[in-house]
Amino acid sequence: MAIEKVKTILEMADKANTAVLAFNCSDFNMISAVLQGAEKANKPVLCMLDPRHATFMKWTSPRIYGPMVRELAEKVKIPVGIHLDHCTDFNLLITAMESGFNSVMYDGSMLTPEENLKNTKEVVHVAKAFGVDVEAELGHVGFADNAKDQDDEDLYTKPETAARFVEESGCTSLAIAIGSAHGFYKKTPHLDLERLSEINATTDAPLVLHGGSGIPDDQLKVAFTRGINKLNVGTELFYNYLLSAKKYCNAETTDNMFDFPTAAQEDLTEYVYNKLDLSSLTL
Repeated sequence: MAIEKVKTILEMADKANTAVLAFNCSDFNMISAVLQGAEKANKPVLCMLDPRHATFMKWTSPRIYGPMVRELAEKVKIPVGIHLDHCTDFNLLITAMESGFNSVMYDGSMLTPEENLKNTKEVVHVAKAFGVDVEAELGHVGFADNAKDQDDEDLYTKPETAARFVEESGCTSLAIAIGSAHGFYKKTPHLDLERLSEINATTDAPLVLHGGSGIPDDQLKVAFTRGINKLNVGTELFYNYLLSAKKYCNAETTDNMFDFPTAAQEDLTEYVYNKLDLSSLTL
């Protein structure tokens, strides 16, 4: 089935009252493992590139990433979407659209609501010419190493503004802040599920939850039934990649560096397969 519009995949998740999982993956081994794990689980999946990774991993530019995911996606039968994660650089957004990404996220969450809306509308206008979906963020999802980011309700998405933002911006999906954060959590997150229900009641747009690594499964499964149609996962995948590398290098039988990609992909494929059990969406 190969590459599918992200909007279509999100609609599939919404109809199934669940979420599709989107993995930040930055090199061939990670992308390959995500697709293999999703194929094994028989579930759609999104491969995401974080612009920060494209900065320090020079070989992972959007111009390389887009075609690489598209070529690997031809080898599987599940729907695959290609998404550029948090981006504020208009030129990079255009580059991603030109390079085969069929979804991008413009992150104006650190701006005033008026500036965020204005810029998101401009990105949506350009993206339409490319046939690309746009994810926006309202409220602000911070970082887990700053516990205050999880608890500061001033940063949370306000239900009364969500519908207007989606309607006026024209965004495809909306990332919301309800108590999650990026990175390793220092304390167990407690999602504001009541706020989620209130936001979901105001708009038909698919809702996105960032910071999916470390949120208890029981909370996630409830969140999926209340409007979260896309769950972002990155930290866990990268950490499992690190663990795989350590295990391989410490193995007494390790004597051929060319065996590492296979070993890493096997480890990550199993992780992705198990993580996808969170989603009830099957093909």
